[in-house]
Amino acid sequence: MSDHHHHDLPHSDRAGGGARLGFSIALNLIITIAEVVGGLISGSLALLSDALHNFSDTSSLAISYAARRYAKRAPDHLKTFGYKRAEIIGAFINLITLVLIALFLIKEGVSRLLEPQPIDGPVMLVVAVIGLLANVGTALLLWRDAKQSLNIRSAFLHIITDAVSSVGVVLGGLLILWYDVYLVDPILTLAISVYILFHSYRMLRRTIDILMEATPPDLDLDEVTRAVEALDHVIDMHHLHVWQLDDEHAALEAHIAIEKGDLERMEEIKEAVKRLLAERFHIAHSTLEFEFVPCDPSSGDPPCFEKARAS
Repeated sequence: MSDHHHHDLPHSDRAGGGARLGFSIALNLIITIAEVVGGLISGSLALLSDALHNFSDTSSLAISYAARRYAKRAPDHLKTFGYKRAEIIGAFINLITLVLIALFLIKEGVSRLLEPQPIDGPVMLVVAVIGLLANVGTALLLWRDAKQSLNIRSAFLHIITDAVSSVGVVLGGLLILWYDVYLVDPILTLAISVYILFHSYRMLRRTIDILMEATPPDLDLDEVTRAVEALDHVIDMHHLHVWQLDDEHAALEAHIAIEKGDLERMEEIKEAVKRLLAERFHIAHSTLEFEFVPCDPSSGDPPCFEKARAS
């Protein structure tokens, strides 16, 4: 007695996000070119590092833009859940790229610490200020969309970390300009890299959890089970699985045991369970299979999860 229904899912209104993302890509590409030129002229590794980071921002935004457009495709017979997870894949690519860049910058920073080189402070300072202002502008453009999408949030993280690193490069440029402290350049490079790694770790874990179909972190499966079993005419809920389709939508499938005498009430019970899952636990997509025999943990069947155990 399975519940088969359509897979339409609520979708946030993200109108206008594509235009803001496109403008951000163009702006960051300009920053990248300016910082590469400025870094080569000044000899600043920190500025070149910031340029490399900005190039990753541009790539990140481009991936986010492509993933967002792809994710809007309607479900079809090949992708019955739709293409929403394309944005999660985009976020994963962005974050992995960011980590690799940070590791590369650490290597270059250590090399420059061992062999300090003179740097043109004024050029470094002017280009860093331009980069900082552009990053702040880009962050403001993406701030609203970052609240709604893990994909955009990963790109937003790129921009924020680059804005912070640009602040460091500006301060480094001032120290070099005023005091000729050239070691500040590789030190800044190492600091920027550590900062990138620190902020990438948690979001990368979250992205991998979604791709691995892990239980949503804010959902207590024991609480879900108790709430459903507290409904009238429900004997137990077992073989429970909950996973995330993307950063906004969760899905659930489970077996519901009822009395044989409640067969005529099955649709009523089903609607009550679905309403509870949607209103209390924000699970809009649920597939429920009804049966008359409660789960037997000793039967050798798949785990009952009568008292859910999330791994």
